[in-house]
Amino acid sequence: MKIESIKLKNFKTFQSLELRNIPELAIFVGANGVGKTTLFDVFGFLSDALKNNVRQALQKRGGFKEVISRGQTGLIEIELQFRLTIAGKYRLVTYRLEIGEQNGKPIVEREILRYKRSSYGSPYHFLDFSRGNGYAITNEEDFDKKDEELGRETQKLGAPDILAIKGLGQFDKFKAANAFRSFIENWHVSDFHIAEARPSQEAGYAEHLSTTGENLSLVAQYIFENHTKRFNMVLEKMKQRVPGVSDVIAKSTIDGRIVLQFQDGSFKDPFIANFVSDGTIKMFAYLILLHDPHPHPLLCIEEPENQLYPNLLVELLDEFRLYANTGGQVFISSHSPDLLNGAKPNEVYWLTKTNGYTKIEHALGHKEIVALYDEGDKLGYLWKEGYFVGSNPQ
Repeated sequence: MKIESIKLKNFKTFQSLELRNIPELAIFVGANGVGKTTLFDVFGFLSDALKNNVRQALQKRGGFKEVISRGQTGLIEIELQFRLTIAGKYRLVTYRLEIGEQNGKPIVEREILRYKRSSYGSPYHFLDFSRGNGYAITNEEDFDKKDEELGRETQKLGAPDILAIKGLGQFDKFKAANAFRSFIENWHVSDFHIAEARPSQEAGYAEHLSTTGENLSLVAQYIFENHTKRFNMVLEKMKQRVPGVSDVIAKSTIDGRIVLQFQDGSFKDPFIANFVSDGTIKMFAYLILLHDPHPHPLLCIEEPENQLYPNLLVELLDEFRLYANTGGQVFISSHSPDLLNGAKPNEVYWLTKTNGYTKIEHALGHKEIVALYDEGDKLGYLWKEGYFVGSNPQ
């Protein structure tokens, strides 16, 4: 699955935004406070709303009045277009969510999942709910049937702030809702903290790196034991990029914990994770994430350049690009011209603020930038030289 477009209205600093034809790898740059984190928080918000409900997702962000754009009234609107396979056909599906208030409480004013049943005509609503009431189509894969012959199941949700895809998406008969629910559940919006990745973990089981990275040692152990070739690829890349590292071991301790140990070829005894550099831990965590045997359909990574040596950033960007081309889509925010020097115009966006609201420009849409890139200039240098108007690197 791949996100094709994003439309936002009244979501924090994005009073009105539309991004189309989003590539597999998208890099968002801009000054501090311009809205890069807010863009990624759209995915965090949908994930929180799915896990709990819209009210709790809003409360986590200060409530409805803190999420709706300053000075605006009405609804918060989020619309995603993505592609998925239904009944053997690749479909462009639209998910639309409108959030309002009623008597001071947040409600789902409208929730729609729609796509075209054929090459012609308007998109058909396969899920349509408002304030806790609505319907979903149960046999949407029967493309040969007329619209009036599709099975329509009316449902009433437990509360007007619950997403319909939360419940209906658990059933296979609601094909698009089921696929979209799974899509959201498997997003990885990174909130990686090196301090949490260092300590040992109680012995257990973890297949995927958590958003904060605290289970790094467990995931390393899982990949080493179950996907040895992948772990060896991680190890080889660590040897190439971190001077001295010759091995990484997830070792069981006598008190039933798992601790990461990094072997330096110059020393007899390995160093535990608490005594290696921040950059070493972060590089290992990124490689573990990017070599996951079951890739996430979407990765959102903020400022991967922090704690990493600048010369490593272009290689790391190549790793993200490979992941995007073979596994899942990748969105990156960055302040680093060094990282941007490895990027292509179709991959780069920059954010600016006008009258308190954020706008996004696509490098591919600026002929001068594309022409200079084609002549051999690197985008990081062009950014520093002011070609990304209104967005100076910090």
